[in-house]
Amino acid sequence: MVTGKAEIDATGRRPAGPLRRGWTTGACAAAATKAALTALLGGDFPDPVTITLPKGETPAFALATEKVGEGFAEAGIVKDAGDDPDVTHGAMIMVRVTPAAPGTGIIFRAGDGVGTVTRAGLPIPPGEPAINPVPRAMITGVVEELCAAHAVPADYEIAISVPGGAALAEKTWNPRLGIVGGLSILGTTGVVHPFSCAAWIHSIHRGIDVARAAGLDHVLGATGSTSEAAAQRIHALPEIALLDMGDFAGGLLKYLRAHPVAKLTIAGGFAKLTKLAQGALDLHSGRSQVDMGFLLDLAKAAGLDPAESNRILDANTAQEVLETMRESGIHLAPEVARLARETALETLRGAPVAVEVIVTARDGEVLARTGFQ
Repeated sequence: MVTGKAEIDATGRRPAGPLRRGWTTGACAAAATKAALTALLGGDFPDPVTITLPKGETPAFALATEKVGEGFAEAGIVKDAGDDPDVTHGAMIMVRVTPAAPGTGIIFRAGDGVGTVTRAGLPIPPGEPAINPVPRAMITGVVEELCAAHAVPADYEIAISVPGGAALAEKTWNPRLGIVGGLSILGTTGVVHPFSCAAWIHSIHRGIDVARAAGLDHVLGATGSTSEAAAQRIHALPEIALLDMGDFAGGLLKYLRAHPVAKLTIAGGFAKLTKLAQGALDLHSGRSQVDMGFLLDLAKAAGLDPAESNRILDANTAQEVLETMRESGIHLAPEVARLARETALETLRGAPVAVEVIVTARDGEVLARTGFQ
């Protein structure tokens, strides 16, 4: 249940200047529900339609489509994620509202492009549409408020669809989490904050929850696809054991501290895991850097002549250091792996999690591998 990693421009870089906020799929679905139910109850489609978000904000949403048919009303809103590189930016969030049998209350349905939960460990139980708790609460509030105003029971079926959502979902964590058929309807505040780390870290947490609920005793957190594939050649873990850690080692380790799994493999490239070895928990290039002095100390301990220190200090990248030291017969990766594991164990603070670290080259070669400790 994750926001995907689409690009905002050809480079994928964060745009310069102030960033524009956007709205979650959950907020769009709540607004579309309000518009459709208003029309079904005999009114005109409100356009724009205004809703109240959990923190009291009252955004207005323009309708992209509206339709009234025999026993139903439908409205659609194009999701605007602001300046966030969100895979669902520009997606149409459609809601069809139909009367339900008396006394049934509000029933949620997954329409085309919205997934269904199939595994335990998520906030929504298996068999239910992948519509998260806060969007459900927002939609329920909208329905109950309108029904009270019209003095009718709040017995309606809410079917949410996202045309093309099944293809978009392949760019998210949903397949690994056991959410099949499409996207999740997400949001806790209704607001998308540009380039926020929260959605990614939230998805790591849900991945751990699913692995624990499935009874797994070993999970893998990798910085990228190359290191994940290298570790999988060793361990061949089931897909739900694969946690898309990315740069967020801290988000992974701190959650495991409170929600342990018996064994954790951390796999990553030399530069990323050097930063972890240095003690950094956020491995993004914009938030932590490789310390050449740190690598120099490791190289000296491994036998580098101090007179050759500038070979490291003048290097442009960690990769350059790795290659030049290997040419001299000095292998830095094993010590980086060992120190990265120390950082991980320190962050876990005694939680019952044994940690292994695998350092990989750009081509997937395993440069170093610690045992579990």
